[in-house]
Amino acid sequence: QVQLVQSGGGLVQPGGSLRLSCAASGFGFSRSTMGWYRQAPGKQRELVGTIAGRGSTRYADSVEGRFTISRDNDKNTVYLQMNSLKPEDTAVYYCKLELTDYWGQGTQVTVSS
Repeated sequence: QVQLVQSGGGLVQPGGSLRLSCAASGFGFSRSTMGWYRQAPGKQRELVGTIAGRGSTRYADSVEGRFTISRDNDKNTVYLQMNSLKPEDTAVYYCKLELTDYWGQGTQVTVSS
């Protein structure tokens, strides 16, 4: 069965960096588009960005130039590198197998001094 297991996250000061990982199993990972989403308190879940099987990426305007999505198809893992973090980046972050309803368990990211 499809499994998406996230790791990483935590508390970081403004301007800092964090990397999230999402280990996938149970489907053809290398052929699949993966997405990262986030949900801040009191707000709707929003798309952070996506990465296609061959590595092309797209980002939300709010994170463009600060966040980078990458993947390792040998390890069936997708990453979200977050740099220059701002307090407004505070949210629970989720990975998702695009075009399905399979989500990771979510990881809290808190940006605060």
